Amino acid sequence: MRKQFVVIGLGRFGTSVAQTLSTLGHDVLAMDKDEHAVQVIMQDVTQAVQADARDEETLRALGVRNFDVAIVAIGDDLEANILITLMLKEMGIPYVVTKAQNALHGKVLEKIGADKIIYPEQDMGFRLANNLVRTNVMDFIELSLDYSIFEIIASSQFVGKNLGELNLRAVYGLNVVAIKQNADQIVIAPGANAVVKEKDILVVVCNKKALAKLPD
Repeated sequence: MRKQFVVIGLGRFGTSVAQTLSTLGHDVLAMDKDEHAVQVIMQDVTQAVQADARDEETLRALGVRNFDVAIVAIGDDLEANILITLMLKEMGIPYVVTKAQNALHGKVLEKIGADKIIYPEQDMGFRLANNLVRTNVMDFIELSLDYSIFEIIASSQFVGKNLGELNLRAVYGLNVVAIKQNADQIVIAPGANAVVKEKDILVVVCNKKALAKLPD
């Protein structure tokens, strides 16, 4: 279903989000107070405007309150980030995603009603660190500051054994929610008798610290 998104703040993160949403076929209004940033993305989105999103009248004039989702991608101005998030929620936008610099900033955003809080720098650092030291972690989706969903290439120590034998929850704190056996086949909510095969990818929910316990 085609949706309407407004992306406020066109740094590297905001620009990437806006361009990707547009490529996926959605309507995107991209906004930044920097004229150059707006010109760079103008051909890639539905509409790009130079404006100060801290001005509530400007947001209303652009019809922002009619959008399905707002992404506040401003990272270098905490006051603007928080103020804009608050105004968007008060306007009644159904879903507001806001970029946070750290956990304390995220708590403030949560208090004022942000629907989803993201930590791009933290996520990238976590992803890079794991890719450098753990080649079996393919991808992850953060659920909270502590818990994430990970895609993990099955260790050779797991191959040929079933989930009951491995008892991954007790031993490693992993909750296996799916097994990807190849590009076309995925077993959802596998039972205790599900056997782990070579090159299987385990989709697990766990505390980030649990990864350190896993064998390669």
